[in-house]
Amino acid sequence: MTYAGDISPAEAWTLLEKEPDAVLIDVRTRPEWTYVGVPDLGALGKETMLISWQVYPQMAVDRDFVSHLSGAVPGPDRALVFICRSGARSREAARAMTAAGYKRCYNVATGFEGASDEQHHRGRMAGWKADGLPWVQE
Repeated sequence: MTYAGDISPAEAWTLLEKEPDAVLIDVRTRPEWTYVGVPDLGALGKETMLISWQVYPQMAVDRDFVSHLSGAVPGPDRALVFICRSGARSREAARAMTAAGYKRCYNVATGFEGASDEQHHRGRMAGWKADGLPWVQE
């Protein structure tokens, strides 16, 4: 199923800034949030919603993801912006929520850390961190 589209981290920030009801959902796992960090929306007066697409450590897709998110974010017309490490899990989450009736589901295409560089490190070439957007590490 299609979704509203892929956007850059900067476009995600602008959408979250301009639309009071827009929500950023980080679909990574708790270890990723804890050890890698999460987007910090404090300057926008918002918090990043943390709902895993996959259940850690098995990494199977959470069959209850749609119901968890639907319960937390009512209203199918609100903009939902999904982010993960590199844009793959968040794309699947955007598709799932679109199939559930949400009309404005966006995927941060380069994710929080982007692709690996020549030294196999993430967070340097593309993504939320590399683009210099605010983030915090727990």
